[in-house]
Amino acid sequence: MEWPVFAVYDWFVENRDIDWPSLFERGLGQINHATITQSRRPNVEIVETTSRDVSGRVRRDVRWVTDVGELKEWYLGEWRQEHLIKKPGDYRILARALSDVEITAVPGAFAQSGAALGENGVTLGVPESRRTAFQAIQIDLAGLERFSIDVALGCPELLDLIEVMNELTYREFEVMATMPVSHIKLWENLSIETMGPSLYRKHLVPVYERILGIASGSGQRLCVHYDGKLRVIAEDIRRLPFDGLDSVTPPPEGDLSTAEARELWPDKFLWLHPSLGWYRQPEEKLVGNVLQMAEDAGPTRYCLMISEEVPDDWERTIPLILRALR
Repeated sequence: MEWPVFAVYDWFVENRDIDWPSLFERGLGQINHATITQSRRPNVEIVETTSRDVSGRVRRDVRWVTDVGELKEWYLGEWRQEHLIKKPGDYRILARALSDVEITAVPGAFAQSGAALGENGVTLGVPESRRTAFQAIQIDLAGLERFSIDVALGCPELLDLIEVMNELTYREFEVMATMPVSHIKLWENLSIETMGPSLYRKHLVPVYERILGIASGSGQRLCVHYDGKLRVIAEDIRRLPFDGLDSVTPPPEGDLSTAEARELWPDKFLWLHPSLGWYRQPEEKLVGNVLQMAEDAGPTRYCLMISEEVPDDWERTIPLILRALR
């Protein structure tokens, strides 16, 4: 007998203290992410220190030290509180930190992750850079507010850094193309609201076309984590030969139903994230929504996933969904 797959990201298994073995026994699967490249950065020293605040929470401070300046960021628990980039000149410092970088493979990482899961899950290979340059700067390095101002003004330092990081992305994919890895994922965390379709087509589509061209010769499949609103770039996505879209979420977080997503992208693998709001609905409504999602996505090339957060009422709702799918 076959039934739809329902799986959880490895990050939650490692960082949320709940009874995962009981859920795996009931049929929950696991999605592993194996980092398959590594970088040597000779022109920067990254210094990390940790401390605790008065409430016992862990604070982590990170300094990027180069011969042309220093950048700082800090985290409280899991969450970044300050970005490295705070002014236009900081883009130049980061470009220096990323100069003369050597990128190599991490041998065996993909195979070891797959062997550890066995038949109870799937492993995706992830580059150390995690995202394309445009997304990495926006999300990880500058933050949305700083980045939005600088990209709107055409800040030369930002544009130069994008080019530096794009070249590193191409080199990273060239390294990965030589590896025995079947599936690669980019953590794009993309919602078109953060940039609009014009910037998407200018800065992201050409990068995707080039890396997909590199990957095509290896037979590797690429999926992208697109977890927000996508309707206005649906045709762009259709034309790009992504194998799959990861964490596709219905309204209100996204703006496409599962039926619309399947109609728009009939050949792509849909990694579907049930809205977290569904888990707070009555059981009949939750089950109905999940079964409708499976029917709309089917009959093949899809799975359901826990990818944005574990629902609060996991002990009741996750087994309920697993029973309904089976």
